[in-house]
Amino acid sequence: MQSWILWLIVAAVLGTAELMTATLDLLLLAVAALAAAGIGALGLGIGFQVLAFAVTAAAMVTLVRPVARRHLTGHPKLRTGVAALIGREAVVLAPCDRDAGRVRIGGEEWSARSYDPHLQIPAGTRVDVFAIEGATALVHPQEEPWPN
Repeated sequence: MQSWILWLIVAAVLGTAELMTATLDLLLLAVAALAAAGIGALGLGIGFQVLAFAVTAAAMVTLVRPVARRHLTGHPKLRTGVAALIGREAVVLAPCDRDAGRVRIGGEEWSARSYDPHLQIPAGTRVDVFAIEGATALVHPQEEPWPN
């Protein structure tokens, strides 16, 4: 049996194993085995085939893998849910202090507290949403002087 056929079998086995594990690493090695199969199909010796496999595998692991991982595990650019509310502007409906208050964020009413526990924010004040804790928005006034 010719050596390039063995490299194709190795590539197929690695590709099948990649389908079962979804790690991306075995796929990169399968590509390296395909490169070695190509060198073998050209009629070059086993030494060149192993060298082609080693060089291609090293290049794939050091160059392609980090880029592919970054793209596969990247965070979504679109914030949704309560994360999308952080940084938004709101209007105080009921005075906010360290314990309670109400704000309107967009078209929704939310329970709220002052982000600064020593600050009381009167109704009608425009505030920024600093954080969301459960169903409560933590807010802080936008303009100075901040009301006391």
